[in-house]
Amino acid sequence: MTNLDTHSTSRVASNERFYFMLRPMLFVAAFVLMLSSAFAQITVNGTITSEDQQPLIGATVLVKGTTTGAVTDLDGKFTLQVPDQNAVLVIGYTGFAEQQITVGTQTQLNIVLKVDIQRLNELVVVGYGSQKKRDVTGSVTNISEKDFIKGNIATPEQLVNGKIAGVQITSNGGAPGAGSRIRIRGGSSLNANNDPLIVIDGVPLDNTGVSGAANPLSFINPNDIENFTILKDASAAAIYGSRASNGVILITTKKGKAGDKMRINFSSVLSSSAKSGVIDVLSADEFRAIVNERGTAAQKALLGESSTNWQDQIYQTAFSHDNNLSLTGSLKDLPYRASVGFMDQNGILKTSNMNRLSGSIGINPSFFDKHLKVDVNLKGTSINNRFANQGAIGSAVVFDPTQPIQSGSNTLGGYFEFLDPATKNPNTLAPRNPLALLNQRSDESTVGRIIGNVVLDYKFHFLPELRANLNVGLDRSNSEGNINVPAGVGQFFSRGGQVANYTQNKNNKTFEFYLNYVREFGANRVDLMGGYSYQDFIRESTDLDKNQQGEVFNDVFFKTQNTLVSFYTRLNYALKERYLLTFTLRRDGSSRFSPDTRWGTFPSAAFAWKINEEGFMKGNEWFSNLKLRLGYGVTGQQDVGSDYPYLSRYTPSEPTAQYQFGNDFYATLRPEGYDANIKWEQTETLNAGIDWAIRNGRVSGAIDVYSRKTKDLLSVIPVPAGSNLTNQILTNVGNIENSGVEFTLNTRLIEKENLSWDFGFNLTFNQNEVTNLTKVPNPNYQGVQVGGISGGVGNTVQIHTVGYPTFSYFLNQQVYNEEGKPVEGLYADLNGDGLVNLDDRYRFKQADPRLFLGINSQVNYKDFSLSFVLRGNFDNYVYNNVLSNNATFRGLTGTNNFLLNLSPNVLQTGFANNQYFSDYYVENGSFLRLDNLTLGYNLKGLLGGTSNTQISLIGQNLFTITKYSGLDPEVAGGIDNNIYPRPRILSFGLNVSF
Repeated sequence: MTNLDTHSTSRVASNERFYFMLRPMLFVAAFVLMLSSAFAQITVNGTITSEDQQPLIGATVLVKGTTTGAVTDLDGKFTLQVPDQNAVLVIGYTGFAEQQITVGTQTQLNIVLKVDIQRLNELVVVGYGSQKKRDVTGSVTNISEKDFIKGNIATPEQLVNGKIAGVQITSNGGAPGAGSRIRIRGGSSLNANNDPLIVIDGVPLDNTGVSGAANPLSFINPNDIENFTILKDASAAAIYGSRASNGVILITTKKGKAGDKMRINFSSVLSSSAKSGVIDVLSADEFRAIVNERGTAAQKALLGESSTNWQDQIYQTAFSHDNNLSLTGSLKDLPYRASVGFMDQNGILKTSNMNRLSGSIGINPSFFDKHLKVDVNLKGTSINNRFANQGAIGSAVVFDPTQPIQSGSNTLGGYFEFLDPATKNPNTLAPRNPLALLNQRSDESTVGRIIGNVVLDYKFHFLPELRANLNVGLDRSNSEGNINVPAGVGQFFSRGGQVANYTQNKNNKTFEFYLNYVREFGANRVDLMGGYSYQDFIRESTDLDKNQQGEVFNDVFFKTQNTLVSFYTRLNYALKERYLLTFTLRRDGSSRFSPDTRWGTFPSAAFAWKINEEGFMKGNEWFSNLKLRLGYGVTGQQDVGSDYPYLSRYTPSEPTAQYQFGNDFYATLRPEGYDANIKWEQTETLNAGIDWAIRNGRVSGAIDVYSRKTKDLLSVIPVPAGSNLTNQILTNVGNIENSGVEFTLNTRLIEKENLSWDFGFNLTFNQNEVTNLTKVPNPNYQGVQVGGISGGVGNTVQIHTVGYPTFSYFLNQQVYNEEGKPVEGLYADLNGDGLVNLDDRYRFKQADPRLFLGINSQVNYKDFSLSFVLRGNFDNYVYNNVLSNNATFRGLTGTNNFLLNLSPNVLQTGFANNQYFSDYYVENGSFLRLDNLTLGYNLKGLLGGTSNTQISLIGQNLFTITKYSGLDPEVAGGIDNNIYPRPRILSFGLNVSF
């Protein structure tokens, strides 16, 4: 049997390593849980008050390094037993600075806590610098490491899924290292890139993919990340101008601090992944019964004698592990952090695997009495992928369950395939054996990526209010991949197998420099910044496709480049620390546009009023923060995929499409359509928000209302025949509007001795509408049909139409009989012309949810913790392409000498033929999913001193509540057609620091 499953041995080895590592961890955990100690006790009494002598109710008093503690009563008093006079008490209360007191000979303590000014002045990273959190005027959200989602996390965006209002993260499936679709306040474009700009430690990343990698973000080790800052509105994001139309995500990695002792951290997560469900199809016995009941003698003769559950055959229980080691500290005045990590993640679809080796090092010293600060960051990652042939998923759904896995012969690698009766070769119209698709195809890649930068920040000696900042960055990746399918097997049989090789090299450079002047004049504070940015993106690739005999089918070399040059300025002005004004202006030039349209100008302005600082709020004990924010801004879009859309271009023909002169064949050059006047797409955003906190921050939240209007859409539209060199062209035409409301709530519901409960909730309502799609108003213009499906040729089920949401469904209205059963081929005559055809299609529902939410909770009891994350989408609809393809009796015809399995749905509809354009297949995709459930236990002092050990049990994707009949209602784009299933994951985690 021909079998290219070269990873089978590595999977066995991986499983053995999994159990080998698990045994000592469980032993250590069991040993520590048996430890206990008792000491002589000293009784300490005390009272805790604020600076205005108000008793603090519920303040915590803990003996440092232990779980012994107390909580103050209604009068702010406490009583606590401590082991001896050397005991150190740690006193904390939400919104106040923590204090530590050595007991000594004291038995009565009167403790006064001060408001946590440092927390109020906590810095938030914004574009080109940072601001005090309380001084931010735009819509900015910060998520730190303590709030990250835990578990089998392969890519950074999974750390914050469901945690941020206005941010929707939809994974592209369950493959190892799979990417996600990230949308901040919905999509603002039809054909340009809708992904946010991602900046890592000051290095803006290229939004295009990396060949040989499932996800360009999979090169960033999540364990190296300290926090995320999301810039959602234009007043916050416009400083990034041309790349900020879809919001900005700033990722800051962990760093050392001056004066810190060396700290070592080791973490390990061991995971088991299993399929959470399968697509419902007929069993072998059910299939035989249907064929015997409805089939002809010829159809019955095609039945096999086996009973094969093809979906069970292609899926597996997959084991993975993720291990990370880091050293953080300071060598004299040289803060540093170094880390190394290794992840080996197996997929539930057999033969899929990703292993990642990553390393990072960062130093951030200061010189010249801290006038010069240097920040050096370097991250390197090497990823080896084995991509499974995902065509096996669809094949397993339709393949005849009465046929065996193996044929019993040595032909075709020993696997059963449907054969053409005349040639005895594989039937070209039939599906391929699902296991053969996996095991007889090797698709592997090796990808390396380096992201690094050096930041020099100099505060002038003669003018300390003035700083100069220089940032030089590099993002380079190298990819090599190969695909190998032997000759003489079912897939690629007619062309003699496949030998494909591809490479890609990406070299992206960043150079940025700005001056920043900050000065206070009495009650006035001015923060003025101006700078220059240069970003260059070079990409080259090769693609060679041959058969096993060396016959070339494709041989392409490609190289492209695009450059962005920008000038920008920002003014922050504060009056009496209560009235805050921010103004930004950025001018961008993009090589993707002609010299006449190359430059775009993007302004923004924002105002904030800290109401709680006003005199009429003095003495108010209810609000500890109340800030009103108003913002307006314009951002640009130029990421259209092509680097030369304004130039006339010629594309060489494929080797199989050459022109013959005599005995020689010559490649042709095909002219491409283009728009010489293509220009910037622009999005205007209005935002109004309120940040609030009560009970000294114990309850806090934010409410934002926004409106986004995109004009000069970069859109692909049909053009009249003969007017260009194509029938569709990318040009500036149309408008889209997005509007919505975001609500965030965070609270500590319980704060008692040994018990606390934190609860968070975020809710987003977003709706969009296409307001224009033509150069000249045309009320009769139908719209742009999109949403291609599997089945037929060129069929689409969605449309962009003026007055409707993007990706609205465009289908015929199904007619039902008195019993509620759909009548095959019978649809409503909606235009009243007496005919029922495609002209009767109507627009209804939409793919994207109007409402999505996230709920998170964490309960701490002594050294135990229990947390969960729930996430839900509502009022989104899914076209079930699996049913529209497979829920008909057409698969039983046997006219091509094979039978196809059916969906049980056909027993309800009785459809004989496919009804691709019936709205019957559009289903409500609303859902509520338990994304994460974590139980943790802290083992303090296990390794002595200040060491801390935590063990955890983690479940991911534990259940989904939905009415959708398919496998998973969470489908980016709204068309469900056999995506790689998201697995249910159970993990054991260990984290040790000392």
